[in-house]
Order: sequence, then structure tokens, then C-alpha cells
Amino acid sequence: MSFLTRILPSFLVSWLFTFTLASLFHSQYVVNQLVNVGVVVDLSDRASLTFDDWLGLLPTYGAIIALALAIAFFVTAKLNKKVKKYSTQLFVIAGIVAFAIVLIAIESIMNIHIIAGARGWGFYAQLLAGAVGGFTFSQLFKATKNQKAY
Repeated sequence: MSFLTRILPSFLVSWLFTFTLASLFHSQYVVNQLVNVGVVVDLSDRASLTFDDWLGLLPTYGAIIALALAIAFFVTAKLNKKVKKYSTQLFVIAGIVAFAIVLIAIESIMNIHIIAGARGWGFYAQLLAGAVGGFTFSQLFKATKNQKAY
């Protein structure tokens, strides 16, 4: 029952937040590249592009992120049983590593960037999304762990 009441809700919230950040970073990276070559992009176009990217990336990049985070958080939870003192830091590192592995592996195997916004500094923005996801999961999981059942 712990899985359905504590782990799954914490994971789903952190995954959605992480995916949203990753999608936002991707969209703004792409828009920034357009602006760098002289394209004028107003605020309404930025917002529309960001929303369209979020919807378009959800079934693919969202699923990839969910799988990568699930594996990373599972391994980290097992490791965390031995190293409880550094729980938050371990989950932050797990989020970063999950994104790094996904982005590097797909580029190496398929010779393409799965996410255009993961080039240059955009790669580090994607890693930041992973770090925030790991932090969010660790905090939500701790909060549900500390709640008393009434």
C-alpha cells in the first residue's frame, strides 16, 4: 500500500514538474536560437510555442523522462537505505544522471539530438530539470513518510 499512497503520488508530481521544466527549457532554447539569427518572436508566440511543445513532447519525451526517473529513483531508494544521511543529494544526483544518460545515449546510438533544446547550454538546462526533479521527489517522499495516518 505504501507504493500507491506514498511513492506513486510523489513520483507523478515530481515527473510532471520535471517534464514541464525540461519542455520549458527546450522551448526557450529553441526560441533563443531563432532570436539569435534575427527572427522576432513576441511574447504570445513564445507562450504558444511553449504550450505546443509541452503537448507535443508529452507522449515521447515525457515517457522517456518517466522511465529514466523511475529507474534512477528506484536505484537511489535502494542505495538510500544504506546512506540515509545524504538522501536529498542522492536523489538530485539521480535526476541529473538520468537525464545525462538519456540524452547522451540517444545521441550516441541514433546520432541525433532527441531534443533540439539539449544542444549547447540547453544540455545543462535539461540536467537542471533532472536535478529539480530529484529534489522534488525527495522532498515529497519525505513529507509523505513523515505524515501520520489518521
